[in-house]
Amino acid sequence: MKNSGYFVHESSFVDSGASIGRKTQIWHFSHVLTGAVIGEKCSLGQNVSVAGGAVIGNRVKIQNNVSIYDGVTIEDDVFLGPSCVLTNVTNPRSQVSRKHLYEKTLIKKGASVGANATILCGVTIGRYSFIAAGAVVTKDVCDYSLVKGVPAKFAGWISRHGHLLTRKNEDGVYLCLESGLQYKEIEPNRLICLDIDEDDPLPEGMSKGNKSYRDYKK
Repeated sequence: MKNSGYFVHESSFVDSGASIGRKTQIWHFSHVLTGAVIGEKCSLGQNVSVAGGAVIGNRVKIQNNVSIYDGVTIEDDVFLGPSCVLTNVTNPRSQVSRKHLYEKTLIKKGASVGANATILCGVTIGRYSFIAAGAVVTKDVCDYSLVKGVPAKFAGWISRHGHLLTRKNEDGVYLCLESGLQYKEIEPNRLICLDIDEDDPLPEGMSKGNKSYRDYKK
């Protein structure tokens, strides 16, 4: 079903009062509740639920079986892998109502959350960071960092193209295997891209992959 410039599969429900941007696609068996805000050119896979207090930016890709709860804000260009989990109460109890105490979770621009990862509430996931599949995130994650494990721990710096940054020259500059973009840790726990501002989109020639991840490791 097309409605106001976005697509909703006939098996899904979008409640009145939800805001959905142009060219967003909502696929099978999904539910967007009243008050939810979803930006433009997003993709919601099968069995996705978006609560009324959730805010989702533009060009966000949400894979199957993901629930976005009240208190969660997702910025532009975020990827949420299949069956990843977001929460909004640290100490939930069926007998104790805490609907007025939902904790805030922020997933910042360009971040990726791997399949089956769990993000505990009250944390901030940094720009272009990468949460490995199955990880359990219990604290804030720095921009451009790869975290993995239970609980998730820092495992290195990662590029905007999703490659672990391991090659560093004498000036402390890392080079992305795929894009050739340069990165540098300018202070402890702060990496930046030297060639493109974090707010800018990737140049057209860099926005489409030409080889698989494993091909770069050969």
